[in-house]
Amino acid sequence: MEKESQFCALILAAGKGTRMKSDMAKVLHVLEGKPLLRYSLKAAREAGAEKIVVVVGHQADRVREAFPDPDLIFVDQMPQLGTGHAVLQARDALKDYGGLTVILCGDVPLLKPETIRSLIRQHRAEQSCVTVLTTEPPGPHAYGRIVKDGRGDILKIVEHKDATEAERRILEINTGIYCVDTPFLFAALAQVKNDNRQKEYYLTDIVEIARREGRKVHAFLTADDVEVMGINTLEELEKAGKYLKNR
Repeated sequence: MEKESQFCALILAAGKGTRMKSDMAKVLHVLEGKPLLRYSLKAAREAGAEKIVVVVGHQADRVREAFPDPDLIFVDQMPQLGTGHAVLQARDALKDYGGLTVILCGDVPLLKPETIRSLIRQHRAEQSCVTVLTTEPPGPHAYGRIVKDGRGDILKIVEHKDATEAERRILEINTGIYCVDTPFLFAALAQVKNDNRQKEYYLTDIVEIARREGRKVHAFLTADDVEVMGINTLEELEKAGKYLKNR
């Protein structure tokens, strides 16, 4: 594979999925006969991931048992203190990797491999440090908003609950999927603090850290908001099933 497209995939799969009305780990919920995580793994492999690290937490042993694939590296997130904390658990697995890490979500099953490849291509072409996959879903919703400067570069990502009224009117949202230069990723996460309402370590804080260091942060906007939809409820699981049938 050409050097240009090499990357590691880091899949976040630690969540409980309380809104699924079940105690089962969210990534084990079944979509069209396969657990949700299977779709993220397939997309990562087909996009060409050199290495796949999966962050597990809730029912970690059951998730491992469901995916005995020899190419996977599992790391534990216990307790679960936010997305930034989740990614940090992969530091040892990726500490010697100088390339790109694509952060994926185990509960986003409809993402196409081609979208991952396009994200990486744009990241390289624009010499970005962080590229955020974004979309513009119909409202109302509670997604984090993408705040940009006059040139269209990302200044910061604001969580819905922390957003001002003006920020909540922004259409472009964070999908939770990123392409990041790996050495920067772990250096930045070491600086992230949990001084927010949730007392969590937000992965989104790496955007402001990159900007503070004078690095480039760009958005890669995908027009298909359903492709990047996270599955949080049984209704969304059903919607994803219909989307797959039509695709």
